[in-house]
Amino acid sequence: MAGIIEGNLAKLGITLPVPAAPVANYIAYNIVGNLLVVSGQIPFVDGKVAFTGKVGGAVSIEQGQEAARVCFINLVAQVKAACGGDLDRVKRVVRLGGFIAAGPDFTQHAVVMNGASDLAVAVFGEAARHARSTIGVPSLPADAAVEVEGMFEIA
Repeated sequence: MAGIIEGNLAKLGITLPVPAAPVANYIAYNIVGNLLVVSGQIPFVDGKVAFTGKVGGAVSIEQGQEAARVCFINLVAQVKAACGGDLDRVKRVVRLGGFIAAGPDFTQHAVVMNGASDLAVAVFGEAARHARSTIGVPSLPADAAVEVEGMFEIA
C-alpha cells in the first residue's frame, strides 16, 4: 500500500527513477542517528544529464528551475532507498543545498533553486520547510546546470 508521500508524488505525476549510483569515491547517502544526508544529485533523466551548460547562458532560468526540480526528484529516489522504500519515514526536510552553474554576472541563483524547494513543499508539505544554501559555481560534474544535496530527519 502506498503511503502519504507516494500519494503526493502520484498526484504530481512523478514516478521516481532508480537511484543513481555514485560516480566517484563517495556513497549516495549516509544515516547518522535520525539524520539522513544525501549526496548531491544532478539532473539525470534516463541515465543522461538532461540540463547542461550555464544557467543564464545556454540554460534559461526556467530550464534551471526544471533542472533543480529533477535534482530533487533524484534526491527523493535516494531517500526512498535509504528508508527501505518507506518515504513516510521522513519527518522533516532539514536542509537543501543548491549549486547553480552560471557565469559571474548571474544573480538569480535563488530563483533557480526554488524549483527544488517548491517541489519539496509540494511533496512533503509543511515538513519540507527547510534551511537552504544556494551557491553559484563555474562548473559542475558532467557539465550539469544544477546540483542539489539534502539533509532529512527520518523516523
